[in-house]
Amino acid sequence: MFLGIDIGGTFIKYGLVDEEGNITQKDKVPTPLEKEPFIETLVKIINQFSNESVEGIGISMPGVIREDGFLITAGAIRSIYQINLIDILHQYTDLPITVDNDGNSVAIAEKWLGNAQDLSNYICMVLGTGIGGGFVINDQVYRGFNGMAGEFGWMIMEHVPEVGSIELNSSLNYHGAVILGLCGVYNKLHKEQDPNFEEVTDARIVLENEDNDPFAKQAVETFYSALSKAIINLDSLFDPQAILIGGGITENPAFYDRLMKMHAKIVERHESYHFMVGKTACDVKLAKLKNDAGLLGAVYQIKQKVQQLNAN
Repeated sequence: MFLGIDIGGTFIKYGLVDEEGNITQKDKVPTPLEKEPFIETLVKIINQFSNESVEGIGISMPGVIREDGFLITAGAIRSIYQINLIDILHQYTDLPITVDNDGNSVAIAEKWLGNAQDLSNYICMVLGTGIGGGFVINDQVYRGFNGMAGEFGWMIMEHVPEVGSIELNSSLNYHGAVILGLCGVYNKLHKEQDPNFEEVTDARIVLENEDNDPFAKQAVETFYSALSKAIINLDSLFDPQAILIGGGITENPAFYDRLMKMHAKIVERHESYHFMVGKTACDVKLAKLKNDAGLLGAVYQIKQKVQQLNAN
């Protein structure tokens, strides 16, 4: 049995998971944003299962994270930037621990239990407030030198302005993400016309108004176009077997068809890339796992580590 902990900016979800990926117990608590209460909360969660036959602890969380557990960043939990979480938790438990970025965890969870079980080299993009995800190369998560691999939302997708924020005007996050992109473009267009416009943070409102609101239509077109260009860029750079797309918006019945139509439209005009379609260009498909993907991916990582320790 393994303890999986999935840390988000609002809640910490945790649960016991068996060797086959079945979650036998699950709960959540609010995420403390200050360092001491944050550590205390994790220790309480670990101690809660001290009488269980737990072999190891896998943690998934936002941020740029080194493989040794050092948190270069940690998303919205700024109080724990620049600490080694594994070293701190080993003051309270002797169990093996892994800590990884949430995008990496979602990506490797698809290898274990999702739509990448038959793949060895793939990319998983997770659409949310921004766009994160992970690379899996030869069945292993690729983290990069500093643990920064998979920050897809930072890619520059549009014309770089002479003045002003490059991220706001040019990055994938602010064009192809759900909140910063789809909702953000919609809000920006409306505010240019009406500064008192009440901002929208629910993508369904934008999607449902596409036929009767030209700003919604423009935001939706920008969203799918940015994602399609990102897919082509990533495929050209890494030549994966597949690119999986995850996140709540993928449950919208029209999402996949709309994305594929926009993707095909752009591919058709890209002569070099278009030549490869049907020959070597990768598949694009939806991720299978939903809300438990981060927790399950964290468990898969610690499961692998325990197997390696037992083999030595």
